[in-house]
Amino acid sequence: MVSSLPIRSLRTRRRREEGFTLVELMIVMAIISLLAAIAVPAYLNNVRRAKEAVLREDLHTMRQAIDSYTVDKEKAPQSLDDLVQGGYLKSIPIDPITNRTDTWITSQSDTLMSITETQGGIDDVKSGAQSLASDGTSYNTW
Repeated sequence: MVSSLPIRSLRTRRRREEGFTLVELMIVMAIISLLAAIAVPAYLNNVRRAKEAVLREDLHTMRQAIDSYTVDKEKAPQSLDDLVQGGYLKSIPIDPITNRTDTWITSQSDTLMSITETQGGIDDVKSGAQSLASDGTSYNTW
């Protein structure tokens, strides 16, 4: 007759080996937390730099549209909507920092830019965001 003792100890051993211990799970969670602590700030920094690049490009495009409008119409636009209605912009871009289209700050001047210009108006546009950029300057000074 064969003893059943080795079969029982084999079953018991298998039950003990079938899962992870609490210590093993805690070590894995600590490693995942450490990796997340490193990756999340880097990700947020990349998102911030991407938004700043979009803001710079939007400002450049709108300033170019203002200049083109002023030269073509011989008067400066009175609002950003004039640029859209005149076909110089497809639409007013969304400020990537504030996520709104109505926060753009326009500066108006009565000074005529050229001798052919007949009426003053908007001569510059800036972001309405009050926060600081990654270079330490305020977005509304760009």
